[in-house]
Amino acid sequence: MEDIQESTAGRLPGWRSNQGLPSLPEAHRSLRIPTNAKWFRKFLAFAGPGYMVAVGYMDPGNWATDIEGGSRFGYTLLSVILISNLMAILLQSLAGKLGIVTGKDLAQACRDNYSKPVVFGLWILCELAIAACDLAEVIGTAIALNLLFGLPLLYGVIITAVDVLLILILQNKGFRFLEILIIVLIATIAVCFGIDLFLTSPDMGSVLTGYIPNAEVISNPQMLYVAIAILGATVMPHNLYLHSSIVQTRQFDQSAIGKRQAIKYMTWDSTIALTFALFINSAILIVSAAAFHTSGLTEVTDIGDAYHLLTPIVGTTLGSVMFAVALLASGQNSTLTGTLAGQIVMEGFINLRLKPWLRRLITRLIAIVPAVIVTAMYGDSGVQDLLIFSQVILSLQLPFAVVPLVKFTSSKTKMGEFANKTWINILAWFVTGIIITLNIFLLVQTIAS
Repeated sequence: MEDIQESTAGRLPGWRSNQGLPSLPEAHRSLRIPTNAKWFRKFLAFAGPGYMVAVGYMDPGNWATDIEGGSRFGYTLLSVILISNLMAILLQSLAGKLGIVTGKDLAQACRDNYSKPVVFGLWILCELAIAACDLAEVIGTAIALNLLFGLPLLYGVIITAVDVLLILILQNKGFRFLEILIIVLIATIAVCFGIDLFLTSPDMGSVLTGYIPNAEVISNPQMLYVAIAILGATVMPHNLYLHSSIVQTRQFDQSAIGKRQAIKYMTWDSTIALTFALFINSAILIVSAAAFHTSGLTEVTDIGDAYHLLTPIVGTTLGSVMFAVALLASGQNSTLTGTLAGQIVMEGFINLRLKPWLRRLITRLIAIVPAVIVTAMYGDSGVQDLLIFSQVILSLQLPFAVVPLVKFTSSKTKMGEFANKTWINILAWFVTGIIITLNIFLLVQTIAS
């Protein structure tokens, strides 16, 4: 209770209501920061939330677009992945700053700032986005189980319901344990793709050239569509809510100096973690380009096809196995952070507090029911279409998270001396405009097709 009262002290006048009970109360300010330690130990104490956020940038929903981009256009779209990642670094740093400075997560800030009907609408949209993300995790995990063990997709989808029990066990072990587990899973994905990169032997000169923006991305309609799909699948709306809350798990000094230090270490943490996400997303596209595009297989867009084609191309089953293991780790990783994001938005928007296992069960059932129906009726092709549809829903929700975030962090009334500087404001609104425009275009094109 003392920590909660402390977090409401010295509140800036731009907010209408007090904090009240924070989101994730069981973890709020539970991790101590050493006061007299050197900077490296302090940085390690702050490290963790960035990796939980980075999970959303390498989830199964990103795989299909990266595989298609690599097989169809080689290394050209690496520049799009790089630009998307830079946008993500900016927006996540703003989300973390909002939580550190105000003691509110993005959902609570919206509840404070908008009318009840608007808040309720934002909550529904966010819940749909989390369910869509969970749908991608369910499908990704089911595909991985199918590829590794030959388990039918329908059974794989049903099995994913069991992870509710796993999440409940892990949450009881403390927040730091969750962070470490997620970092281990990210490292597993990185090692798997490191092996696949070695086996496919990409041309490093072409890889480096691919990170340089190419005008063909805009002039070629087919390439532009895939590029927009990559952009749309990269910045995840629920990650902004998640990051603004989990940075508050650290027990940092609530003075202006303490908050400034916390913002610095938070920014380092998220930037380094998202750089890992950049490596993994790039690796997916590079492996696809090196294995498929250079072999003349320019129509590989399916995760299952990529798995089966890797073995004859690289000459060993190791490449395909590493691919599937990475997919399984990706699905499980996203499951962990999806649980927390769901709890945060429900508690933040409408102050409804359910037990974590019940909250997770509801979200998972919302994802499993359509996945079971579509898998039973349409099989593999239906599952792939459902995966794409989940990304469209995420794209639709994104502006409703980004606009309030930039608006709040730009306000001197709400953020005081920590409000965005002019150049950050200009850059943030520019990025927001790009994301909204491209996501609307992707949504229209997907519906039309």
